[in-house]
Order: sequence, then structure tokens, then C-alpha cells
Amino acid sequence: MTYRVAGINFDHMHMGDLLREVHDHPDAEIVGICDEDPSRMEAAIGNFAIPPERVFTSVEACMATEPDLVILCPATADHARYVELVAPFGRNIFVEKPFAATLADADRMIAACAASGARLAINWPLAWYPPHVTTKRLLDEGLIGEVCEVHFYDGNRGPLYHLADKVEVSAEEVARQKPTSWWYKAASGGGSLLDYLGYGATLATWYMDGEAPLDVTATTWAAPGLEVDEHSISVLRYARGMSKLETRWGTFSDPWTRQPQPKCGFVIVGSHGTLSSYDFEDHVTVQTEAEPDAHPIPVDVAEAPDRHPIEHVLHAFATGGALRGPLDPAIARIGQQIVDTAFASAKAGKTLPLME
Repeated sequence: MTYRVAGINFDHMHMGDLLREVHDHPDAEIVGICDEDPSRMEAAIGNFAIPPERVFTSVEACMATEPDLVILCPATADHARYVELVAPFGRNIFVEKPFAATLADADRMIAACAASGARLAINWPLAWYPPHVTTKRLLDEGLIGEVCEVHFYDGNRGPLYHLADKVEVSAEEVARQKPTSWWYKAASGGGSLLDYLGYGATLATWYMDGEAPLDVTATTWAAPGLEVDEHSISVLRYARGMSKLETRWGTFSDPWTRQPQPKCGFVIVGSHGTLSSYDFEDHVTVQTEAEPDAHPIPVDVAEAPDRHPIEHVLHAFATGGALRGPLDPAIARIGQQIVDTAFASAKAGKTLPLME
């Protein structure tokens, strides 16, 4: 069959990357794109030769194309609203990270899809990085024993420094956009904590087989004049120990160009070893009791239908198969609990129990 895919709302620059995956999929086609501002769709129209009759400014008109899958990339604060607009059509939904601005919004999204029978996936690009996927396999095989600690540091120079396909933006243009960009507006769900903590929280939950922390202690920093944070550190206390998740807008370099220091990725401590898994690297580094000197293990080579998120989700939804852990709303919801608790903890300046 040919999968029919629509892309609605271009707030997040990842829409272009996801539409490219649809365009390159041999059994998928872009049947519609939609945004209230037609200018934001121009790059996609040109990149993928989308004809005018498949370009919309109305969600209802776009949904009339009867897509099998709807990709949503609105600002974080609008995730729940857009899912509630689309879910009644009964079409499966793919939401670009993060899950939502709040746990209450995440629950609205889950409820809206449950009411219509639509399946929901939350995409976390880090869940597709070969080192992080290889890490999960090695953990499941028991290579370093029980996971005791997850250390996460990730981010980039800032969300305005790149467009779809990682096209770079000049510092001058970033400075021009920054005062009005939704990324830097609290009401729109901006800030490094809400942008990146969900990655660490959700993948940490995946690595810990769905275990949730008992409480969270978080603090944030923002440059003078900004209303959202550019740096956050969250400490998660579990029954088995503690983990640390750190987010940063303002890394020295973007990790997909050259790894900054600290390196972006994960370091995991187990009961019988340790493992480091850094973004974009071709290996993970492991210590075990049998081989205590740190040594590299090459990353796994991804195979169809699990090479990319769109390919994976289309296959999973068509076959009734399971979603990769972080894309599953059940795992992603625990990540959202952590994010909400961290956000509240930073605001209150104290440790808080995990929000329910």
C-alpha cells in the first residue's frame, strides 16, 4: 500500500526533516501540508515538489485528504490543542518532541486519541541515534548489570541557529529573531528545560525499563533579559540511587557538527560496569568487570523498518506492532512527569515528589 501522510503546523523546524523521510519512503506520499502562515511552507513546497492543491491553511481542509498519518510540529504549548483538533478524524498521529508543555496536556492528548481510536506516537530524535539504540540493546543483554545511574548532558548552540536539514543560520539572524521567537516565550513552552529535558527523562526511563523516580530537584539559569532558561540541571532520586539530567542552549558547538565539551549524550553506571553513549558517534564505550579497561563497541547498523521514525511508525501502525520505547505514550508520560516536576522544582527552589 501507499501510506498517505499529512504535515500540520510548521512551528518546529523538524517538520522539514520528517517530510523528507516521507518523501524518500518508497511506499509513502505527502498528501497535504498545512499552516496558518503560507510562507512557512515555502521551503517544503520547493523541496518536495508539493502541488498547490495539497497546500492548506485550514486543518479541516487538510484532513479531508484522508491521511493515514498526521505529523504535528506545533509549538510545545499547542501540542494538546492540535491533537484535539486532529484526533476526532480517527487518523494516527505523530507528534514531534517534546510530548507536551504539561502533564495535563499530555493526558489530554492521550485521552483525545483514545476517544477516537487513533494511535499516538511521540518522536524523540535521540531515540534513533545509533549509539543510544545500541546502548538499549546492551543494557537489555545485561552487559553492565542493573542500571544504577543515568547521566545526561545535551543541547545545542540554540534553537535558532539551524533550520530543517541542519541548515545553519547566522548569528546576526539569530539575534534578530530571538526577541520574537516562540522558543524564547514562556507562554509558548520555550526554554532549554522544556526543549531538551524530555529527551533525557524519556530515554532514561527507557533505559531503566519504565521505572519512575521518587522525587526531583532542579535548578535553571537564564541570561539577563530572557524569560526562559538556557541551562537546567535536574537530579532524580530513585529507590536504587540518583541520576542527573542537564540541558543546555549555548553549547560551544552543535554536536552534529563537532562534539562540544562536555560531550552531548549519556553516561550510564550499572551494577557491573559503565557505558558512555555520545550523540553521533560510531561506537559506545564500555567498562565491565570482565574487561575493566574502557573499550569501544561499534554501534549497531539500523535495518528496515526501524531506520527512521517515519518508517518505524508507519510500519508499527499498519501492523499493530509496538512502538520503540520512547515513542510509546506510556514511557513518554513518565518522561513528562519528570519534566513537569523539574520545572516546578526549579520555580519553587526545592525538591518535589514526582507529579502524578
